[in-house]
Amino acid sequence: MIEQRAAFVAQDGGFDLVIDGRLLIRHRPDAPAIQLARGNAQIEMLRGNFKIEDRPSLLPALTVADVAADRVILYMQASRAPAASLTLHFGEEAAALHIETHDPACDRTTLFFVAEAGEHICGGGEQMSYLNLRGRAFPIWTSEPGVGRDKTRELTQIMDHEGMAGGDYWTTNYPQPTFLSSRLYACHLESSAYSLMDFSDGARHAITVWQGSARFEFFTAGDYPGLVSKLSARFGKQPALPDWAITGAIIGLKDGERSFERLDHIIASGAVVSGLWCEDWVGIRQTSFGRRLFWNWDWNAARYPGLPARIKALGDQGIRFLGYVNPYLAIDGAQYQLAKAAGYLALRLDSDAPYIVDFGEFDCGIVDFTNPDACDWFAERIIGKEMLDFGLSGWMADFGEYLPTDLRLYDGRDPMLAHNQWPVLWAKVNADAVARRGKTGDALFFMRAGFSGVQQHCPLLWAGDQCVDFSRHDGIGTAITAALSAGLVGNTYSHSDVGGYTSLHGLVRSEELIMRWAEMAAFTPVMRTHEGNRPDDNLQVDSNPALLAHFAAMSRVHAALAPYVKSLIAEAGATGLPLQRPLFLHYPADPQSFEIQDQYLYGADLLVAPVIEAGASARAVFLPGDAPWVHIWTGKGYLPGQHIIDAPFGAPPAFARADSSFADLFASLVAARGQISL
Repeated sequence: MIEQRAAFVAQDGGFDLVIDGRLLIRHRPDAPAIQLARGNAQIEMLRGNFKIEDRPSLLPALTVADVAADRVILYMQASRAPAASLTLHFGEEAAALHIETHDPACDRTTLFFVAEAGEHICGGGEQMSYLNLRGRAFPIWTSEPGVGRDKTRELTQIMDHEGMAGGDYWTTNYPQPTFLSSRLYACHLESSAYSLMDFSDGARHAITVWQGSARFEFFTAGDYPGLVSKLSARFGKQPALPDWAITGAIIGLKDGERSFERLDHIIASGAVVSGLWCEDWVGIRQTSFGRRLFWNWDWNAARYPGLPARIKALGDQGIRFLGYVNPYLAIDGAQYQLAKAAGYLALRLDSDAPYIVDFGEFDCGIVDFTNPDACDWFAERIIGKEMLDFGLSGWMADFGEYLPTDLRLYDGRDPMLAHNQWPVLWAKVNADAVARRGKTGDALFFMRAGFSGVQQHCPLLWAGDQCVDFSRHDGIGTAITAALSAGLVGNTYSHSDVGGYTSLHGLVRSEELIMRWAEMAAFTPVMRTHEGNRPDDNLQVDSNPALLAHFAAMSRVHAALAPYVKSLIAEAGATGLPLQRPLFLHYPADPQSFEIQDQYLYGADLLVAPVIEAGASARAVFLPGDAPWVHIWTGKGYLPGQHIIDAPFGAPPAFARADSSFADLFASLVAARGQISL
């Protein structure tokens, strides 16, 4: 017999679903909680950008009968033939609601939830534009996020015209059909099908899934940390970051042999460096988009002569070497031919030929991760032999979002269901490769693509390809929103490209942007630079003495924070709490804490408010709670509330709890930074 903590209750010709005293679903004859439909979808994909349209035909409304505590039968209008059944199960951590439809015409299911005035909704995976999802709808489909991500912006309009590549507020590499409510419950849709989370109606929330049946899981807790911990346990905790990754900056250079000379110059400036990341270790392919890579995953000796000796020399200095890999193989590379001959590639629907994807002036095959032999080959032959055995300590595990919906997979699964699963399969291949070499917890790979379950495999997210600017929907600030939203659904570690990535149509980095981004990155678990898609057109952290001095100072701050970060990593392993946290996680009594997405708690003891507006030399900072905070750079105490804080370069607004056990460490950051003359 089901416990009364979760139960259906017959009410007024319908039913209520109550879980732990929370009314979550209300079904009445004039306001049904379930809507069934028959879909009519059209899907177009170009280079990871999707155009998805659906014109569903609604099926007759559902009436209710036979309400029991753990089961409800629904009928279509006056018909006595069962159209759908709802079954409730209550486990130790979550209640599971399974909707099973009996009408063969149904392939769209919508579940409506009770919404309350003033309720806040977060989650959705890694959302870039909005932390509070209320008032908007969010399609759950992994894709390129687009360039600009704002339909009113000229850059976005240009990119849309050039190839559906502008994006929108909801486009993301990492969506997840999970939301958290300020009513202290969370809901997760256990499906990889295309879905839509819609919070635009003030009276009810809705989740539509492109399946006839669906499973929803509900979690409750007495506070937000408890709720986030339950979700982390549900999806699997991220592997802990290695010590070397948090004790210095990882310098991203794709300058061939010259990268080592530049690294020496960066170190000589006083920067603390723990890694050199050369994504071009495989060679380059110059395209109209910029400097891209040759997608055949082994050492390019012409671009990096003597690389094994270089890696050893770096190791003797305590510096790791990192590279790059993704799950696609260029058709003009040797590994593509090997995979093709072995039958490891996804196939066309109309023949046994490999399915070819246009990645922009070069074509690639897709390694089929539904084939266990293909997974073994990639993990052992590519990542194991060509990368780990070669001496790499980490890599960007890029892409994962591009799986088309019109191909044939080895195990016969529907590509519409496989598409969102693909980043998780890709993450597992990487994690398995690391585990085979006994390198879990030492080798580090980072991903931008994700979906439900990626948490347990991928040790580090990165926020994808922001524009090299301060723009609202695709600039520096979106890296904060990405970390906060993803952290709520079990991703404890996140970071971003210092300086951004995408430079197109005259958009280039400013000195101000690089410095502000470095300041933000110093207060994230991993501080990593990127030269972007057009390195020669853009400023880099070593482009001039002022930039280099500022970056070196921020790298010292990042390194000095390592003991505190290690404590947060230990906490994450025990509780699943993210390192970067929205203010409401610890201060829910402050109503404004739910709306703030441009500052964050770094653990419970630090509050960071990066400068993310061009031309700003000060910014508004909200200090929550009822105890004083100490300004890191001046030692001045501030009472809770709203303040305008000066923010000269090298001193991003950052505050520590006055009673923190790490107070001495935080006070030492001024000395670690040193004097900056700009």
